Amino acid sequence: MRLEDQLAALADLGLPLAAGRTVDELLYSWPREAYERKPFDQLLFTLGCAVEAEPWDRWFCDRAWHFDTECVRGRGSYVTLARRLSRITGRPDALTDLRDHVDLGTEEAWLAYTADGRRITWPIEVRDDWADLMVVGYLMDELEHGRSRFHVRHNGQAMTLFYLDTDAAERLNTLTGEETVAPFPG
Repeated sequence: MRLEDQLAALADLGLPLAAGRTVDELLYSWPREAYERKPFDQLLFTLGCAVEAEPWDRWFCDRAWHFDTECVRGRGSYVTLARRLSRITGRPDALTDLRDHVDLGTEEAWLAYTADGRRITWPIEVRDDWADLMVVGYLMDELEHGRSRFHVRHNGQAMTLFYLDTDAAERLNTLTGEETVAPFPG
């Protein structure tokens, strides 16, 4: 299936290329054959990534994020994670006053934020540089609204997260012929 046809099908499901993103930028990361050999496989992965050329921090899709769970480096790691989750919900300011403390040496960590006027602080379990998926789940619960939910496509230690309503997720699974995405366990 042509890359352009895959993009059109995903756009119909609520996963369009972000404004200003192009097929040429997709082809900068991977050759056309990688996208077309097994339709949707490489494209769904790449939609969660940032463009691999300057200017940086331009995402291929506003409703997807490729989340490498081995991402905790220290202070700011959970703030970044919370901001990226907020971005794919289309509510980048849903969590305010974000602060975290991460000390890998003493294994002390926490995340604090304000949501809907409530100040919330979560203790974080420190396991080397692995994200605490329980806290990730709490953030997702906080951010989900309306009929849309976080759906996950596993990729080893990483996962691509999509923010879709249940109908779109089911249609995506039908389109790909397999259970491509599932609700994030939480």
